[in-house]
Amino acid sequence: MPRETAGSHGPYRGVCTIIAMGKFKIKDALDLRAGKTFRLADVDPTATPGFDGSKSDLEDRFEHYDDELYDLQERLFANGRAHSDDAPSLLVVLQGMDTSGKGGAIRHVFSVFDPQGTKTVGFGKPTEEEMEHDFLWRIRKHDPVPGQVVAFDRSHYEDVLIQRVHEWVDEEEIDRRFEAIREYEQELAGKRVKILKVFLHISPEFQKENLIERTEREDKYWKYDPSDLEERGYWDKYMAAYEDAIRRTDELWAPWFVIPTDNKKYARMALKYLIVDALRHLNLSWPAPEFDPEAEKQRILDAD
Repeated sequence: MPRETAGSHGPYRGVCTIIAMGKFKIKDALDLRAGKTFRLADVDPTATPGFDGSKSDLEDRFEHYDDELYDLQERLFANGRAHSDDAPSLLVVLQGMDTSGKGGAIRHVFSVFDPQGTKTVGFGKPTEEEMEHDFLWRIRKHDPVPGQVVAFDRSHYEDVLIQRVHEWVDEEEIDRRFEAIREYEQELAGKRVKILKVFLHISPEFQKENLIERTEREDKYWKYDPSDLEERGYWDKYMAAYEDAIRRTDELWAPWFVIPTDNKKYARMALKYLIVDALRHLNLSWPAPEFDPEAEKQRILDAD
């Protein structure tokens, strides 16, 4: 039976929510919507809002929609192939502090998809060529084509986050970039690109554990960058920058969701459920054939 609880299990500290033991639903994922008045300090990164089950329950719920998810993405890809000019697409923007598991979340969630219809793009430090252009120049090159699911591992938001935190640009330029981001995302929406933006929220303690692990395991050495430790010193500034970015760019056509991510399996499940919901809302059917199926079947039978 569902039970009411407060605090540690809710997405926001001190806010009561209804939890069904182990039964995380798409509605629970949608409840992680940020909105324009949300406060990041109210989100507990150690919580698993909507889920109070065991580890095995979590694994079961993660796979719960896999068949439907495969079908939804296959329909999207098929529509892109058949009606390439006007088919919709999906853009998943993932942001998070170092070690928040953005790449792992994409790999696990996208593993059910037909890789022909997907693309993952990681945005690191801009190259010299990229820095000679407007900050959106390198982003636009990877806009989803019709029928495609694209994941951004970091994104255009880096240009209103790290550059703001380190004061590499002034606030007037930050304001200009926010306006450019809103216009860019509205432009994408006008091209039938469904946008899903997700912040994977971890605690500094969780990040510290992950950084230590990267210095202890040889299979993790390649992930460690000494600058990651330096960036930890700006944690509070990053949180303030994320909160402002989310508030200023959360729109109906480009919503933000903040997922508590100290439990990475929970975060991956929540992300997958958000993608299921996004693809469902495309309301896609299979494309109609541009040939007569019965006539073609007969031709095949007659060919031998």
